[in-house]
Order: sequence, then C-alpha cells, then structure tokens
Amino acid sequence: MEVTLRAETGREPGSRSSRRLRRQGFVPAVVYGKDTEPISVAVNGRELYAALHTEAGLNAIINLEVGKKKLLTMAREIQRHPVRGDVTHVDFLTISLTEKTQVEVGFEFVGEPEGAKEGGILETIRSSIEVEALPTDIPPSIPVDVSALNIGDTLRVGDLQPIEGVEYLADEDEPIVTVAVPAAVIAEEVEEGEELEEGEEVAEGAEEPEAGDE
Repeated sequence: MEVTLRAETGREPGSRSSRRLRRQGFVPAVVYGKDTEPISVAVNGRELYAALHTEAGLNAIINLEVGKKKLLTMAREIQRHPVRGDVTHVDFLTISLTEKTQVEVGFEFVGEPEGAKEGGILETIRSSIEVEALPTDIPPSIPVDVSALNIGDTLRVGDLQPIEGVEYLADEDEPIVTVAVPAAVIAEEVEEGEELEEGEEVAEGAEEPEAGDE
C-alpha cells in the first residue's frame, strides 16, 4: 500500500531545533538511500501517524514529497518517547519497486492450541521475523496457525507456510512459539517429588529393630 507524506526541508540540526519542531507538532527525520544524499527534513506528526497506521503498518510504501521531488521510501529506525510512545525521530530509506528490500514483519497467531485445552500456555519466543521481498510483496503480517500444537510442541521458522515472493531470513530451526506446562503445575510436581525423596530418605535411614525389641 502506498501513501503520500509531505516533508519540510531546511531543518536545522541539533537537539534544540528538534525539540522546537516537536512542540510545533512536527517530527524530525532524515531521508537517505542508495542514490540519495542524506537530507534533514521534518514531517507533520499526525500525517506520519496516519501513514504508519494503514493496513501495511510500519512497512507502508511512503511517497515522500521533499520539495519538488517525490521519493519512494519506507520508514526505518523509528525512535519513540520512552513514556508517551509517540514518534520522536524517523529515518526514511529510499527504495525501488523493482529491487528487493529487507524488513521486519510481525506474526499473527491464529487459532487456539490443542494443548491449551489441557492447561498448556502458548509462549511467544519471537513476535516477528526479517524477510526479503519486493516492496509490493511485503505482507502486513505473517499468519501462524497454532491450533495443532499440544503441550511440549514447538513451532519453528521451518514450519511457516511459504509466501510467494517472500524469503524468510532466519534459521529454519529457530523457535517461534511453544506450548508450555503452566508454572503452577511444574511447581506442584517439583514439590511432590521433593516430598517423595524425603520419604525415601527416612525409610532408608530408619534403624532395623533388634531381636529383643520384637
């Protein structure tokens, strides 16, 4: 999905200038790329929010209007305020629709694991994966069906369904999710095991009655 965003040029470098821009509702940014010299710009905060919250999410293709130029870009290195979470700085990478690029795409977990019916808990080991694809082939998310997982099962990168035009850039053995035994059950089993061991020690350490004691 392609969206249009206007960028203001002539931004002064430095933290003081950046703070002033943020107070005015703008976000400091830099545009760079293979055939593009880095350009300091500023974009409207609300317009940036709208551009990054389409169906494509953070991987939206952004037609960035920089002066009289129109550059196809994608948002990279997004910095956020540690408390409020709003964007404080963003890098725009120029792209080509005919050249593949590498991006991070989030997983969308689908279904309820079979193991959950027996008290198992779905534990997410990684929530996204780096992929390589043409900008127009990048999916908004990668569906991961977890409904067949039982307790103790682990779904790995190699188990992901292939997506045409998309290459997963991670080892096939890397885990994504697993269905684990609840911690309370593990603690109960450990406690029972310790009680059993203590009982065995008492039995082994008990003195045998002497003949005259019978």
